[in-house]
Amino acid sequence: MNAFSTTPLPNIPPSQFPKVVIIGAGFAGLKLARMLNKKPFQVILLDKNNYHQFQPLFYQVATAGLEPSAISFPLRKILHHSKNVIFRMCEVKSIDRSVNRVFTDAGYVEYNYLVLAMGADTNYFGSRSIANFSSPMKTVSEALYIRNKIISNYEKAINIQKLEDRRSLMNVVIVGGGPTGVELAGAMAELRNNVLPKDYPELSFKNMKVVLIEAGPSLLGAMSEEAKNHALKYLQQLGVEVLLKTMVEDYDGHRVYLKGQAPIETQTLLWAAGIKPNRIEGLEEKSYAKNGRIIVDEFSKIKGTETIFALGDLSLMQTEDYPLGHPQVAQVALQQAKNLGNNLPLIQANKTPVKFKYKDLGSMATVGRKLAVVDLPFVKFQGILAWITWLFVHLMAILGVKNKLLIFLDWSWNYLSFDPSLRLLIKPKYVKESERKELIEEK
Repeated sequence: MNAFSTTPLPNIPPSQFPKVVIIGAGFAGLKLARMLNKKPFQVILLDKNNYHQFQPLFYQVATAGLEPSAISFPLRKILHHSKNVIFRMCEVKSIDRSVNRVFTDAGYVEYNYLVLAMGADTNYFGSRSIANFSSPMKTVSEALYIRNKIISNYEKAINIQKLEDRRSLMNVVIVGGGPTGVELAGAMAELRNNVLPKDYPELSFKNMKVVLIEAGPSLLGAMSEEAKNHALKYLQQLGVEVLLKTMVEDYDGHRVYLKGQAPIETQTLLWAAGIKPNRIEGLEEKSYAKNGRIIVDEFSKIKGTETIFALGDLSLMQTEDYPLGHPQVAQVALQQAKNLGNNLPLIQANKTPVKFKYKDLGSMATVGRKLAVVDLPFVKFQGILAWITWLFVHLMAILGVKNKLLIFLDWSWNYLSFDPSLRLLIKPKYVKESERKELIEEK
């Protein structure tokens, strides 16, 4: 047992109000913290990063369309005017339900109510080699790594004489036909078609493959048939090779091995094929479903507990409308957080809380410039109008006026010039062993 297990998290001011501890500052955690602002609670928000990440635009960082700071927002700045919400950057280790404590690498903190909102991580479906050699995209750091890897590969390729020797450096393979995979494939194809030939005129980009692999029968599995068909058509127009009903069996860092098909040479395998919920030590095994999600009731309370709640991707709320649980998307997380934010004061006052009811606002995906698909509850449309709708919705969802302005300017410049200016290969400085825990994100 280390010292942090026996000492409280320092500099937490005393409070007469019930203490709500929120683990995770993603969509759900941050929304709940803001909902509880100025309400009669002391709220302690814990996250291993000191910023909120806007995940739907990670692919634009990875393909040099946006700078990382445009989709990241400092948590302390968000909470400048909050007197009852406290943020601490630390790594949560475990919880102890018997004494209502959360243990972190900086000390423990006690709670009256605990909310788990740690989200989900990349799912490699048990393949160690794919986990070791492929590149996921679940954080800003991973998106930046992909950007560096892609640029580095072309800088290497231009110094290689033979075409066959540089093929694996130039090809890009993306696994997963959901919105992330579709958007990433479209962005990579547009880079290949319009940008990279200007940077590397000595290379023939006719020989560069952009391949999107999906194990299912269609792209964008949760969307309408119109959206699926148009997304496939748009990608093929951009020159993306789309492989449906195709299973990836293995990857060794140079070749992607497919079931029943010839392998594909690439040193860039981008993995967007699935997610798995993050876990925390201290919950009973019966609290978890077979897929790893935490079972909650219609108030987001973890079954078998009285004061612990779970929100977003890691929670499984089975209802009549959603017997297998809600989709793991941002809107579910935000709406669950809003409902819990309204319910906690009712629970504290011994009043009846309100059951969660998900309102599906629709879904959308962009494939490329002036190409997108939108499914709304009352209408479905594609093409340039869908693209403009996608731009507007995502711009409005970004935190901060400055970030909105930066993204708008970047998008405007990229649209007019088709020449994003962020193709910089900035290698990380060597970090001493003694400082790696603080300065390097774990894989």
